[in-house]
Amino acid sequence: MKFSEALKDGKSSEKIVLKLLQNTYQSADRIIGYNKEFDIVVPEANMTIEVKKDFKSQETGNVVIETSMNNNPSGITTTGANWWVFHTDPNKLIWITTFIIRDMIEIEGFKEVEFIGKGDTKKKKAYLVPIEILELYAKRVQAI
Repeated sequence: MKFSEALKDGKSSEKIVLKLLQNTYQSADRIIGYNKEFDIVVPEANMTIEVKKDFKSQETGNVVIETSMNNNPSGITTTGANWWVFHTDPNKLIWITTFIIRDMIEIEGFKEVEFIGKGDTKKKKAYLVPIEILELYAKRVQAI
């Protein structure tokens, strides 16, 4: 999948999360355009959210938590989000705070791996986190 296709695909997950948030927080909104810090802002709750669609995790058993792309910091390294939501299959969202993700990586001793993702042309570094471990640390696993 090309980057432009992946971006469009990821935006569909942002729309799902936004719709759920707007049931409680009317001012919740997506950030339009590129923003590497977060995807959604909820002013009345002082909340920022990064949404990660990772349906490939159904095949691999792992979610990808990126730390750099093309030797430039990205993902968990540069996030300004206080929440991350992983859309791991069409019927599930995993809600976890950035603080807990960082603790989980340290506690579980995950090591960075380097690879070129399908559709990418540049190397990335990331943690590969088993879905079941992510769910253990998650604040909420939500059926949708």
